[in-house]
Amino acid sequence: MSKLKVARLASLKSTDDFRRLIDELGLDLEFSQLPPAGQSALLQPAEAFGKTIGNRWAIHPMEGWDGTTSGGTTDIMLRRWQRFGQSGAKLIWGGEAMAVRPDGRANPNQIIIQEANKKGIAGLREALVAAHEERYGKSDDLVIGFQLTHSGRFCRPHEKTRWESMVAYNHPILDKKFSVTRSEQVMTDDQIRVLIDDYIRAAKIAREVGADFVDIKHCHGYLLHEFLSAHTRPGPYGGSFENRTRITREIIEGIAAEVPGLGIGVRLSAFDLLPYRPDPALSVPGSLGPGIPEEYPEGESYPYAFGVDPNDPTRFDLCESRLFLEMLEKLGVRLVNLSAGSPYYNPHIQRPASYPPSDGYGLLEDPLVGVARQVGVVRKLKEAFPNLLLVGSGYSYLQEFLPHVAEHNVANGWVDFVGIGRMVLSYPEVVADSLEGKTLQKRFICRTFSDCTTAPRNGLRSGCYPLDDYYKVLEDAALLKKIKKGG
Repeated sequence: MSKLKVARLASLKSTDDFRRLIDELGLDLEFSQLPPAGQSALLQPAEAFGKTIGNRWAIHPMEGWDGTTSGGTTDIMLRRWQRFGQSGAKLIWGGEAMAVRPDGRANPNQIIIQEANKKGIAGLREALVAAHEERYGKSDDLVIGFQLTHSGRFCRPHEKTRWESMVAYNHPILDKKFSVTRSEQVMTDDQIRVLIDDYIRAAKIAREVGADFVDIKHCHGYLLHEFLSAHTRPGPYGGSFENRTRITREIIEGIAAEVPGLGIGVRLSAFDLLPYRPDPALSVPGSLGPGIPEEYPEGESYPYAFGVDPNDPTRFDLCESRLFLEMLEKLGVRLVNLSAGSPYYNPHIQRPASYPPSDGYGLLEDPLVGVARQVGVVRKLKEAFPNLLLVGSGYSYLQEFLPHVAEHNVANGWVDFVGIGRMVLSYPEVVADSLEGKTLQKRFICRTFSDCTTAPRNGLRSGCYPLDDYYKVLEDAALLKKIKKGG
């Protein structure tokens, strides 16, 4: 099997070239020519949480590896939030993935939303707003949310190299990968009830420091996402769909009752797939083999994922995803940010990229396939739930053609907001430049080198080392180069 050859988007000279590539790949992926400045569909306002959101761009939450060991804020974190404000996006979804308690952190430097850190978190928000006002003159149409999370299976609260996983249930593949070896690592019902209170307490703090809404994170294999697939868990928080979503309902209902006026959103992995790994037959030193599904007994049902065909876990199934969105709508949740899969075990469906992170695998499909997959799923769900405001993900890989696809999808009502994450690390002004009709600045466009993932996977601070001059001179940059060379 030869290495998959992929056309680099940076080499395409025009939208005609982009169209030919899409057609060659047989993808259902549409785009539009960009309208004159001031006429973009992405400039339309939207209403949520009793506020006006001034345009249709959103900034996805980041998982910082650069806070203090007590979960507090730092100058490097502050810089990132200022750049979010400078971007021009009017919906800041989460800003930072904030652990609701210390043992729920994915790394020892992740921010914790607790009383001791209120002043610093308030300062992040204030810096973002100030940067936005300085650049755009006002912030009354800027809506900011905080993402509340417990990392569950991916907890590393004390050492960057030591898993301290807490899980919803035992998983025959992922338990081995993330060192789940003791029965005590499966959360008890009593521990879950305490965790629900932790979410409500964190939401109160978010409200006190000025957040417009909180995101109850249900994506990427983190704890609440994992509960959605807890088919094999006994008791009130596992088994049936009603039980598997009980923790979600109790958190949302608790926040609505105890923090009135605070908006609630949910970031959801709308579908998952079987975990993947590098093909060992094609892996050589310095080069990861293409991704292949982890081994699972053929013909056996796979009850360990959400939004997956249990009879073929390499395929997604949106039946329960629709049920979940229906439940959210009944609970009064109107804003939902849709993603897919997990960066820890199947990043090709979650974050399409030209280059794998250090713990990933080589290309098994053109990354445009992954973009089209997410765009298509969001379109289907938007058609089914026209009254929900949906944020789409997976757009950064589009690079120069990001504004073209975003314009088409919003103008046609296939998505309400286009969200970007890693792209804004290297090029926060991509939003403003596209809305103002400017040609994108090629030297800042994210080329999906995955250094922003490889760095934290190896204990370094997450940022754009190839394109952001600030990170190029950090001591972490030299360490990252050594790691990528196998050092």
